[in-house]
Amino acid sequence: MRSRIFSVLAIAVLAGGGLAYGTYNVINAQPAQAAPAPTDPVVVAAADLPLGSEIEADDVKVVNFPKGQAPEGAYTDVKSVVGLGVMASMVRNEVVIPGKLATKEAGVGLPPVIPEGMRAVSVRVNEVIGVAGYVLPGNRVDILATASPTDAHQDTITKVILANVQVLTSGTRMEQDQEKGKAMQVTVVTLLVFPDQAERLALASTEGKIQLALRNPLDKGAPETPGIKTAHLMGLVKAPAPQRQTSAKANAPAPVTTSAPAAAMLPTVEVIRGDKRSAEVIK
Repeated sequence: MRSRIFSVLAIAVLAGGGLAYGTYNVINAQPAQAAPAPTDPVVVAAADLPLGSEIEADDVKVVNFPKGQAPEGAYTDVKSVVGLGVMASMVRNEVVIPGKLATKEAGVGLPPVIPEGMRAVSVRVNEVIGVAGYVLPGNRVDILATASPTDAHQDTITKVILANVQVLTSGTRMEQDQEKGKAMQVTVVTLLVFPDQAERLALASTEGKIQLALRNPLDKGAPETPGIKTAHLMGLVKAPAPQRQTSAKANAPAPVTTSAPAAAMLPTVEVIRGDKRSAEVIK
């Protein structure tokens, strides 16, 4: 009886020792947890921040960046950016840096965005003139003006008066219709120009009609154009040869223009009077 008890105790001790040894090996085999990497607090945009807006407390938040990886000059405290104006639009989770914000002395809105020596001029446009809604802040456009220098219809000409103009803002506002006296929604585009360009733009919008032509931001050229009159458009007068600047990478076919068809020949008859011959048109 005693030998049986000793046998059971021996088996239990061996089993317990084996289990303890296995547990010890499993624990030692697990990798040691690395210490958390050091981080730096960085202020980022909590939502999209449009140009000219004022930053509020809910517009920004603080996230942790790996130490030394934050952009140079990045803010670390939300209080340091609240109340400042946005000089360059930012997207959600973008790091807020001083170069994109105005100083407290500059205030908020559009004025801090205007570089020294330039002016912001707003013009009313419709969906067609505004390139069907594709003109957005930051885009570059050419300005075409259509007017008659002599008030005669045959002298009406369309010409590019400004090239490579930057769009500051694009949106709608409510104005009163002068004819019906009701409020109406109009589209307004604000352009960044020099003072002499502002004069040209104001005169063009007052004396004639303007049109915006959207351009590739990588295209920095400003070709001179002779303009086009109605007689040139209809093929009644030969238009000056256009000078186009093309890129070596451009593979798109050039636009096809068709001149107006020549006037159809009217039926005529040959009339002989003695020794004289003449041709008369049959009407």
